[in-house]
Amino acid sequence: MAKVRLEQVWKRFGKVVAVKDFNLETEDGEFVVFVGPSGCGKTTTLRMIAGLEEISEGRIFIGDRLVNDVPPKDRDIAMVFQNYALYPHMNVYENMAFGLRLRRYPKDEIDRRVKEAARILKIEHLLTRKPRELSGGQRQRVAMGRAIVREPKVFLMDEPLSNLDAKLRVEMRAEIAKLQRRLGVTTIYVTHDQVEAMTLGHRIVVMKDGEIQQVDTPLNLYDFPANRFVAGFIGSPSMNFIRARVEVQGERVYLVAPGLRVQANPVLGQAARPHAGKEVWMGIRPEHLGLKGYTVIPEEENVIRGEVEVAEPLGAETEIHVSVDGTVLVAKVDGHAPVKPGDRVDLLADTARLHAFDLETERTIGHAQERAAVAR
Repeated sequence: MAKVRLEQVWKRFGKVVAVKDFNLETEDGEFVVFVGPSGCGKTTTLRMIAGLEEISEGRIFIGDRLVNDVPPKDRDIAMVFQNYALYPHMNVYENMAFGLRLRRYPKDEIDRRVKEAARILKIEHLLTRKPRELSGGQRQRVAMGRAIVREPKVFLMDEPLSNLDAKLRVEMRAEIAKLQRRLGVTTIYVTHDQVEAMTLGHRIVVMKDGEIQQVDTPLNLYDFPANRFVAGFIGSPSMNFIRARVEVQGERVYLVAPGLRVQANPVLGQAARPHAGKEVWMGIRPEHLGLKGYTVIPEEENVIRGEVEVAEPLGAETEIHVSVDGTVLVAKVDGHAPVKPGDRVDLLADTARLHAFDLETERTIGHAQERAAVAR
């Protein structure tokens, strides 16, 4: 096991900057997830750690060793790819053993490692099969097994579940999490799926346009996003945003827009005071909106009025799309609430979970204060 450290790492392809001033240090045995939209630089960063891409500037350490000029085979890492990269003419045992044979490991040691990895992954019964005889999930387990037998210091995984169907992705996600806990190997995992990132990562690195937007635990990203991009990217469905004006009346601070007048909680209100008379982005997650009469959220100065455009029954809950003076908000409401398109409804906002973002910089308003309030 080993820490991975990146110091001021840049990657340029000609005039195109793919990764900008990337700084990160993982803990020994930590599971770190890189997440962001396509083209944000997450796979490029992973490939630089692996040595498959040269860095333009900066330094990369694996353990205490500077690896800028160390070839991939000597970095003591193992990589799992999106497309499995299995040899079609070899059976499962041979695929898993191939890398060890290239490194001239003793035959007994190869056999021990392959069988142990197969046992961990529950694929002992597949060792004689060829890749074409395997399902997608089984192929992914073989690819994982090929990485495990290396007994590396670091696992690097590049969207390993993206070729699987939705149900199998959920199953394999749980298997990868259990496997990483069992092996305790430092793991860096790339995905564009924020749900995957939230469920797997000890910490998550959110990227956009080659830059780190925030590095934090899953719950801190959800509760305390650093900016509007992180707030909108983390969470499903995405956070709702609406332009609102800050109004100050004595001790009270309100966020006001057509169809809504919401009193900010004391912490957010204090942070928003300097924005009095100005517009900000008000943010509220769908799960923090309730339908009046069908929610435990108390009715205070927190009512948002609009018209239902779409109702999507999901069983225990219904997702409704509500037009509030032309801005559509998504709310998760009680699945038994009698609501249908065309209904005029009152939504209640949980003001304790309200967010606000600067209109120009899109930085979170009150981020530090909210952290301090929670810490107290």
